[in-house]
Amino acid sequence: MTSLHPNAPAALAEPVTRVSAPWIGSFATVWFAIWMAQLTPVQLLLPAQIDATLHPENWIDSVVAFGVISGIAAVATIIAYPLTGAASDRTTSRFGRRRPWILIGALVFALSLVVLGLQTEIWAIGAAWVAASVGFCIMTAALTATISDQVPVGQRGFVSGWMSAPQAVGIIVGLVLVTELVTDQALGYLLLAITLVVLAVPFLMRYDQPLAAAERTRVTAKGVLASLWISPRTHPDFGWTLLSRVLVSVGNALGTSLLLYFLMFGLGDENAEEDLIILTLVYMVFVITASLVGGRLSDRLGRRKSFVFAASALQAVAAVLLALVPDLTVAIIAAGILGLGYGCFLSVDQALATQVLPDAASRGKDLGIMNIATAVPQAVGPLIGAGAVVLTGSFALVFVLSAVCALAGAIAVSRVRSVR
Repeated sequence: MTSLHPNAPAALAEPVTRVSAPWIGSFATVWFAIWMAQLTPVQLLLPAQIDATLHPENWIDSVVAFGVISGIAAVATIIAYPLTGAASDRTTSRFGRRRPWILIGALVFALSLVVLGLQTEIWAIGAAWVAASVGFCIMTAALTATISDQVPVGQRGFVSGWMSAPQAVGIIVGLVLVTELVTDQALGYLLLAITLVVLAVPFLMRYDQPLAAAERTRVTAKGVLASLWISPRTHPDFGWTLLSRVLVSVGNALGTSLLLYFLMFGLGDENAEEDLIILTLVYMVFVITASLVGGRLSDRLGRRKSFVFAASALQAVAAVLLALVPDLTVAIIAAGILGLGYGCFLSVDQALATQVLPDAASRGKDLGIMNIATAVPQAVGPLIGAGAVVLTGSFALVFVLSAVCALAGAIAVSRVRSVR
């Protein structure tokens, strides 16, 4: 890690100097590794591992087990995100506030993935995935706070695009690696873990402004717990942004997290794993394009809400298509529309979130709470979707719920007043 810089601004100051291309490159690289390590298990390895472990007579049992494990992981995420974000806010290490926690998170995440790949019982699979989810939270709570710490407002849409664009690349590269490069499940998890740690190194080598002792708030258990509540009456724009993110993220999770099961059991696709890669590739292209173009355009126009609103509406359209026409060709088209909407949402909404934070001294904690609104839906989505499948015996209701959530999220963001 690099040493202290003598002319660096105070840690709590609003950043005004634009971050460099190498900074953005290392930031994008670590996010690529994170998304690959988190989403490849969600999309393929974890549901396949659960199905292979259970060998259920009824395929719905496998969907329910995946949903329950994801739901338990969601509870752990709700606890881990704000607490670890608050811890990084108060860290006075000479290496900075965020880097120590990025490193800790990477190691916890990677080790948990390795352990997960070795499990052959459902309870152990669930426990290892919960541990991996906590590592993911520790790492990303600190990383997202670096945007508010180091990136000026006029550059946040574009930089946030480099946080979201690697998500799509990470999924497709991860799927290809674990299906083409390795054939053993445990080796797949191990490969993801090694890649995560190695690709985190470039960002860990970059400078991180340390927190001066005088800037550090006093830490008490009561104070930390009290700080986890941000009143929507006192900070309505934070509340509306948080609600919008929850709704849109639930909608996206419902539209994507059960795709493997949808192909296998909803469409009776004999080549489900191969077709999942095709769907993900289409999704990837549109997510990358929309996140980078949408983020930069929102910076130039100085507008956030209209982009978030349009992105949410596009996701609703994609979900309706999947509900009304359960067909592989339509699913590919819907994947493109969903990627277009979600890519734009990810970059612009992240920039919007950094502009409605209540206090500079608690950026990590507040963005940790915001991150709950992204991560928890990814975990809860399969559980809600599993319930819809149990009720109806099909996937139509899953996609209808996805559309409703996305539209509700668009309405919520329209209520933000302090950001255009």
